[in-house]
Amino acid sequence: MAWFTDRHFFLLAVTFYGLSTIYSVFLWRKGFRRDDWVNYLLLAGGVALHTLAMTKRGLTLHSCPVNNLYEATTFLLWALGLACLVYSLLPRFKFLAAFTAPVLFTIGVFALMPSLDPPHGPKPEFSGALRSLHAATILQAYGAFGLAAVAAGMFLMQHHDLKFHKLRAMLSLLPSIQRLELITRRLTFVGFGLLTIGLVAGEQLPRQAGMPYFSDAKVIWSALLWLVYLELLAARTFFGRSTRRFTIGVIIAFAALLLTFWITNLYSGLHNQ
Repeated sequence: MAWFTDRHFFLLAVTFYGLSTIYSVFLWRKGFRRDDWVNYLLLAGGVALHTLAMTKRGLTLHSCPVNNLYEATTFLLWALGLACLVYSLLPRFKFLAAFTAPVLFTIGVFALMPSLDPPHGPKPEFSGALRSLHAATILQAYGAFGLAAVAAGMFLMQHHDLKFHKLRAMLSLLPSIQRLELITRRLTFVGFGLLTIGLVAGEQLPRQAGMPYFSDAKVIWSALLWLVYLELLAARTFFGRSTRRFTIGVIIAFAALLLTFWITNLYSGLHNQ
């Protein structure tokens, strides 16, 4: 059906994310005491529809769909959702979906605002493979940081239950706090590496004559984000920062990313040429 656009498919995907979020509430109340694939399948349905939406948009534009705030946001969410599905296949990480679904649903509702997706011209401007590499690695980095924040939240939940001797910690199917800390740290390393590649690739992209790369609002913001995650990793790896402080820092860093991403994108001259 020609009238069934990529935005309609994305709306259906957000609906599935919402159903997964509602079901997640029941899993939280049960303390994750049983193995349940329903939430995983709901999230998988959302990601499948999300993938179809992005594919339709990409075929229309003949390029990676990251040309405005709506497309960048949906790409970020898709990276986070796909990574969650992959990790959730591991026996001890099935309930990662219960923590990721609310993030996907909340940001997905925001992304559906019409003002974020203005009409494209007849021939959008692209800069080839280097631009796609820059966009893909940056957004995949955001997805890795998002999953790291989810794992950090799971760590803090387990840490709290164990500290106060709650029975739920003994019966929970969540991974051990040692494994959650390791996953959080590795995902943060992966995100940091991808962000580094993305920034280096972005510096090579063509821009207006006389416009320094590090004078753009989005580039400055990305560099500050890079420094924040560098400090988190260095403090944990080399200076013995406690796991609890590290995981709290990862959550705060990703929350700041979500709250400031849209503003810097709107005020970026390089990203709105």
